[in-house]
Amino acid sequence: MSSPGEYYNSLPPITKAYGTLCLFTTVANQLGLVAPVHIALFPQLVLKQFQIWRLISNFFFLGGFSINFGIRLLMIARYGVQLEKGPFERRTADFLWMMIFGSFTLLVLSVIPFFWTPFLGVSLVFMLLYLWSREFPNANISLYGLVTLKAFYLPWAMLALDVIFGSPIMPDLLGIIAGHLYYFLTVLHPLATGKNYLKTPKWVYP
Repeated sequence: MSSPGEYYNSLPPITKAYGTLCLFTTVANQLGLVAPVHIALFPQLVLKQFQIWRLISNFFFLGGFSINFGIRLLMIARYGVQLEKGPFERRTADFLWMMIFGSFTLLVLSVIPFFWTPFLGVSLVFMLLYLWSREFPNANISLYGLVTLKAFYLPWAMLALDVIFGSPIMPDLLGIIAGHLYYFLTVLHPLATGKNYLKTPKWVYP
């Protein structure tokens, strides 16, 4: 059995970096070093006061220490890692481009008042979950030990649970939209037409 340090070192680079930043942001919030209001996405502050860091910082806050925070972090550790080690193995630049495209899509959607949410980290994590469910649709998943279902239905099951427990569903929906757009442009559309309009640009490669 590997130690926590060995497990952490075995994680693929992009998922490890994102999960670590999310954890550090929540720790900093708990210690009073970072206030959520200073990193939240407020378009008027970005446009009028040029607080452009908010376009990035909002993706790293998954909420304070709670069960929901733990679930989101575990989603990164499981589904993000399986994506980066599976379909994106030896394609680190492509995985990074997927994260960049997803983040950009979420930012564009958040400009619409109906879709706006101050933190898009949960949406980005849910996008990873959605893409994982499309890449491994027939995997059997036990949902909290209560029911077993195919991975294809997992995002919708998680969405339903958020509805049942009264959690906001907009972050989940945004993640599904961003994930499906990426999957359509990189998998479904190329399969149908032979053309990929979302190739990883050269500047993403090391």
